[in-house]
Amino acid sequence: MSDTPPSSRRAAREAQQQARPAAEDPGRRPTAPAGETPPESVVLDDLFTGRTTTDAIGTPPRPNKRRRRRGWWIALIIVVVIVGGVAGGGLWVWNTYEDKIRAFMGWEEPKDYEAGIAEGETTVTIVSGDTGRSISTTLFNAGVTKTDTVFYDYLISTGQNPDFQPGAFRLQFKMTAKAALAALEDPANRMENTVQLREGLTEKQTLERTADALGLPLADLEAAADPALYGIAADSLEGWLFPATYTFLPDTTAADVIRTFVDRAVQSLDAAGVPVEDRQRILTIASIIEREARSSDDFYKVSRVIQNRLDQGMRLQMDSTAQYGYGELHDGTVSSSSEALEDENAWNTYVIDGLPVGPIANPGDAAIDAAMHPADGTWLYFVTVNLDTGETVFTSTLAEHEAAVAQWRSWCTDHPDSGC
Repeated sequence: MSDTPPSSRRAAREAQQQARPAAEDPGRRPTAPAGETPPESVVLDDLFTGRTTTDAIGTPPRPNKRRRRRGWWIALIIVVVIVGGVAGGGLWVWNTYEDKIRAFMGWEEPKDYEAGIAEGETTVTIVSGDTGRSISTTLFNAGVTKTDTVFYDYLISTGQNPDFQPGAFRLQFKMTAKAALAALEDPANRMENTVQLREGLTEKQTLERTADALGLPLADLEAAADPALYGIAADSLEGWLFPATYTFLPDTTAADVIRTFVDRAVQSLDAAGVPVEDRQRILTIASIIEREARSSDDFYKVSRVIQNRLDQGMRLQMDSTAQYGYGELHDGTVSSSSEALEDENAWNTYVIDGLPVGPIANPGDAAIDAAMHPADGTWLYFVTVNLDTGETVFTSTLAEHEAAVAQWRSWCTDHPDSGC
């Protein structure tokens, strides 16, 4: 029997229980200090049975922000790669089959400009014998209308057959076909004593346009176009009647007009650094460049092809020279007839060596500069594979050239009315 009072013994037992480690009591759940991660044995039921408290469990662990950001970036990169691949493939399909897709879906590009967007000013020259079809092309080349045929199509659809007057007319860029017709029929837009000569015209075409625009007798201009009168050692003034827009006084003579054209050509030759004794040769090369290149961006490459062929003793084989010599230079197509290619004349570079006997057209500033400063390259061939856009492929081997020619023929098959 103990001498210790019962109350003291009870107090001692409570003290021992409080001092006993929690792990010794199988019915007690371990807890964690506030702010620390609770042991895994703590469950949600303990909060409802009173075995533990939220203070004992502590706050839940915070998510790893760095890991979360890394995952977000990885997901974003994957999405960008997928979307980029789809977009890239779609772009390739569009660039390759745009015309077919537009035709199939009925999304044809408008052939006419919208009304009200016309801007700036340009000059268009109409010559005797011009028809609605030829004027349609002239308007397109001058940047007046959007497509080559829209003006002619408008005349047909509206049943009109205007009596076009020769001369130079002031028009604007980006005009509708309807507005362009109204401008050409308005006498106020006709420029008196002004003639516009575009690049690539022959001497014959230049004299005819000048006679129409200035009201001078064609015979007087032909008589004045004597190279000896201007100190030029050549059989004709082909290549020397510089393309530009000219305005003359009412009493200007035919000789004054021709001299103005020639002086402007000399000015361009001097600006390009052409030696006096080399003028005829450079004009000959420049005239071929003017007729062969579809855009001024290709002038310097075409010049290099000519120079490379001359350096290697190859015949130039330029269709423009064969067409000029045979008289089919302006028949509306880029292809040469077999008769033109085989005809033996002093301009046909399919049958002669070196350069033709003289220029085949009037070159502009850019073509003359390109003749003097060809681009660097090893090209020996070129072919325009899209006559609508002017896309031209330059190659250095015959195999590459034949592949490009096949591409052109395929394009012509799909576009039979585009001047092939």
